[in-house]
Amino acid sequence: MAPFNPHSSEHRLFTGHSPHARRWPTLLAVCAGCLQAASLAWPWALPEVFQFVGLIQGQALWWGQILALSVLVLLLQGSDSPRSAAWCGWWFATAWLATTFGWLFTSMHTYGELSAPLAVLAVLILAGVLAAYTAGISWCFRAVALLNKALIAIYFVALWTLAELARGLVLTGFGWGAVGYAQVNGPMAAALSWVGMYGLSALAALLAVLTAFVLGARSWQAAVPPALSGVVLLGLMHVLPAPQGVSTGSLNVTLLQGNIAQDEKFDQSSGVPKALRWYGQQLAANRSALIITPETALPLLPTQLPDAYWQALQLRFDQGAQAALVGIPLGSYTEGYTNSVVGFKPGQTDLWRYDKHHLVPFGEFIPPMFRWFTNLMNIPLGDFNRGALVQPTFDWQGQRLATSICYENLFGEELAAQFADAAKAPTMLVNLSNLGWFGEHLAMDQHLQIARVRALEFDRPFLLATNTGRTAVVDHLGRVTAALPNHVAQALTADVQGREGITPYAWWASRWGQGPLVVLSLLVVMGVWLSRKS
Repeated sequence: MAPFNPHSSEHRLFTGHSPHARRWPTLLAVCAGCLQAASLAWPWALPEVFQFVGLIQGQALWWGQILALSVLVLLLQGSDSPRSAAWCGWWFATAWLATTFGWLFTSMHTYGELSAPLAVLAVLILAGVLAAYTAGISWCFRAVALLNKALIAIYFVALWTLAELARGLVLTGFGWGAVGYAQVNGPMAAALSWVGMYGLSALAALLAVLTAFVLGARSWQAAVPPALSGVVLLGLMHVLPAPQGVSTGSLNVTLLQGNIAQDEKFDQSSGVPKALRWYGQQLAANRSALIITPETALPLLPTQLPDAYWQALQLRFDQGAQAALVGIPLGSYTEGYTNSVVGFKPGQTDLWRYDKHHLVPFGEFIPPMFRWFTNLMNIPLGDFNRGALVQPTFDWQGQRLATSICYENLFGEELAAQFADAAKAPTMLVNLSNLGWFGEHLAMDQHLQIARVRALEFDRPFLLATNTGRTAVVDHLGRVTAALPNHVAQALTADVQGREGITPYAWWASRWGQGPLVVLSLLVVMGVWLSRKS
C-alpha cells in the first residue's frame, strides 16, 4: 500500500483545509461519541419501518458503532498534530461515556439527593477522566501517522484495545460501554467464544478503520481494497467453528422481580415490610425447582428479620425438591458486612453463600480521599468486605450455578476463573441485581446486553433476576428467551437448558485473564514505535 500522505485530500478531510471539509471537528467528534453510546442500546422508539436496519429501542446497533468509530479514525487522521488528535479523542470519548452511563445522574440526584449541577458535574468528570485513555491513544496514533495503511490499521487496533482494557481493568475497572457489547447483534458476535468481548472490540476497531479508509478514499479504486478486506473479515466470522458444548439437562427456574421502588427500598415503614411480605409469599408458594430473588431482596441482616422469618425460610427448603437463591446482606458490626446470596436446598448441613467479590466504588467501598463526596449524598454507603474471586457453585439437580451480583457480570475475565477446572465449571450463570437506582434509563438494556455477551463467551445460559428490570432468561446462544416487563412485581418461570464444555475464550481467560490481549497489543505498539524511529 502507498504510504500515508499528510498533504493529501484524504488527510485534509475534516480539517478545514479542503473545500469539502467539515469545519467543526470537535462537534463531529461529540456527535460520533453520542452515536457510539446509542449503539450500545438504541434509546428511542421509532416507527416499525426503521426496525429492518436495527433501530429497535433497547437493542444494540452494531453498524452504528462501526460508523461512529470510523468517524473518529478519520478525524484523527485529519488532525493537524498529535495534540489536536488527543483533544479530538477526548471529546469523542467524553461524549460516548457520559451519554452511556448518564443514568448515574439518577442515582446521585434522584436517590442520593445530590444537587443536579453537582450530579451532572460528577458524571462529566468521571467520563472525562476515563476519556483520558482514548486521548492518550489518539495522540499516539497521530504521532506515527506516516505509515502505510496496513500498519495504520494494525496500530489503531492495538491502541484501541489497550485503551479499552485499561478502562476495564485499571483501578478496579469500569468497562461499562465497551464497544464489544454493541456487536452482540452483529455478524462478528460468533468471535466472542474465541476472543471474548475485548477481542471483539479489537475486531470492531479493525472494521471501523477499514470503513474509514473506504469513506476517506479519493476514488472508488482506492476504496476497493479496504472494502474487500472488510468483507473478508466479516466472512471469516461466519466460518468460525461453533462451541462444542453439550446439554446438561433442563432446570425449571423462577426469577422474582419485586419492583420495590428505590426511594423506599430501605424504608422501615414502607419498602422493607413490602419486600419481606412479597418475597416471603413468593418463596413460600412457588413450586419451581429453583427460585431466585434479586440482589438484597431481603434488605435486612438475618438477625434483623422479624421473628421466625429466617427460620421459616430454612424450614421451607429443608425438605422436598425445591431450592432458592436469595439476595441478602450478611455480617455484623464487628466482622464487617458482605453483599451476599444465600442458597437454600434440602439436606444441606451448612448454608451455601456467595459474597460479592468485585465491589462498586462509592457504592460498596469508598476510595481513599473521597469520603467527602459520599457524605454529600443521602445514600447508605459504606465499606463492604470482599468475597473470594472463585467461590463454590450452587449445585442443584445436576446443574452447577455460578453466581454474580450487580455489575460483576461486566468482568468476563473474573467469571472465566470459574472455568479453570472443566469438571467443576458452571453449567449456568446467574446474576442478582438491583437496577432500581437508575430509574427508567437504558442501564437495564445495557445490563442485558452484557449478560448476552457473557452467555456467548462461555456458551452458557444466563439468568438475570432484578428488582425493577430487566429480569430475563438468556440462552447459551445469547438470545433472550423469556423476560418480564420493567417496573412490575411479577415472577418469570422458564425451563433452562444447562451446558458443559469449555470455549476457547473460557480456556485461555481462566488461566491468563486478559493478559494475552494486553501483551499482543503492547508488542504491536512497541513494534510500530521502533520501526518509526529506525
